[in-house]
Amino acid sequence: MSEVRTRFAPSPTGFMHVGNLRTALYAWLLARSEGGKFILRIEDTDQARYVANAVEVIYATLKSAGLEHDEGPDKDGGYGPYIQSERKGLYRQYAEKLVESGHAYYCFCGKDDAEESEEIHEASALCPCASMDAASAAARVAAGEAHVIRQRIDRSKVSSFTDAVFGEIQIENKVLDDQILLKQDNMPTYNFANVIDDHLMNITHVVRGSEYLSSTPKYNLLYEAFNWEIPTYVHLPLIMGRDAEGNVSKLSKRHGSVSFENLVAEGYLPEAIVNYIALLGWSPKSDREIFTLAELGEAFKVSGLNKSPAVFDYEKLRWMNSEYIKALDFERFASLAKPFAKLEGTALESKWDSIAALLHSRTEVFSEIPEKIGFLVEQPEYSVELFCHKKSKSDVENTRTDLPELRARLAGLTEWNAENISGVLSGFAAEKEVKAGRPMWQVRIAVSGCAVTPGGPGEIMEILGKDESLARIDKALLKLAL
Repeated sequence: MSEVRTRFAPSPTGFMHVGNLRTALYAWLLARSEGGKFILRIEDTDQARYVANAVEVIYATLKSAGLEHDEGPDKDGGYGPYIQSERKGLYRQYAEKLVESGHAYYCFCGKDDAEESEEIHEASALCPCASMDAASAAARVAAGEAHVIRQRIDRSKVSSFTDAVFGEIQIENKVLDDQILLKQDNMPTYNFANVIDDHLMNITHVVRGSEYLSSTPKYNLLYEAFNWEIPTYVHLPLIMGRDAEGNVSKLSKRHGSVSFENLVAEGYLPEAIVNYIALLGWSPKSDREIFTLAELGEAFKVSGLNKSPAVFDYEKLRWMNSEYIKALDFERFASLAKPFAKLEGTALESKWDSIAALLHSRTEVFSEIPEKIGFLVEQPEYSVELFCHKKSKSDVENTRTDLPELRARLAGLTEWNAENISGVLSGFAAEKEVKAGRPMWQVRIAVSGCAVTPGGPGEIMEILGKDESLARIDKALLKLAL
């Protein structure tokens, strides 16, 4: 068996959509699982859609995701250049060969657009240039007349091929159009360039989205015209998104962040994103869900890919991300989380390690940290009704009675730390023969103004410091006195 060679061939047109990243991931996993090579090729034939710095985004995303390529623009493996615009000179000769063999023709209709919907070039119609005699067409080309080269499709036939995921596929050629292969500026279209490059780069397995299933016969006709071996196709199911009403449609921005960059910016760990995306269309032979990239490389099998569309579940991603965050050692968690906390220049910046200790096991996504610790920076306004808590048997009336005494006992502490603060609260509860939760709740509300906080009152008050904690209790007492 020849060496397995897969490729990821993104267009530099902006951010990396999770669908593109999944394609790269599966191509990488397939190569790694078979001991093969993973090739990066930049398909920039559509210069009108080129976005500055998009190539850098591709490199940065693959690096962050851990998908190291074996060959590419920066790693010549003997098949370069790996940027299509730098290969421009070779496509014309292959297009001309197709014209010579009758599998393509010169078109002078004046429309230079690979996505055109002109009636004369629809699948059901025949371009008038297709029937032009070869000598006349060649003379017009020699005279310098603007033209494109189109693939000639025999619409009387039926094309069939086998896909590794979807099985046997049959498509009637009458639904195929005479696609443009070479544009007026001698740049190839994506559909032509990827066939030429995949062959010349010895790509054995083409991994791509199922939206390309219907156009695959056109690629195969090109392979057959050149008498080249057709690669193994691995078409991936769509990734869908679910909106607030529960409606499912193709994943887009209306469902939430759909780019790797934005998900990372929101505080998802790259390794958690990659792990989650791996399960969008592929199933291991177990109920296991947490995999390192290396473990995915060992477990991945094409047979585990599904035909059915996968639904991107943000809640499931949050859960998976929380599991990855919990598994981080404290130093790495504190380092990664700190930029999201936005405490630079505040009195709490020096307390970051203590704050991070409260957050480590309580964080699902880093971007939620400011909201979680906002009360430490500035206590929010709250109603005295917040002192009511059925389980701990706290209410406004007993808080009015308890809080002054609790404040006095706390003020008497000479060493201000969580352990001593908790000791005061539990001692008060034992002496008054009430649930320990009562003074804990009363003081928590007084110093935070929040029903839910990371950490208990002792930990919170140690971070706030004695003066700030007592000042907040004083404000609570004034509120209760009204």
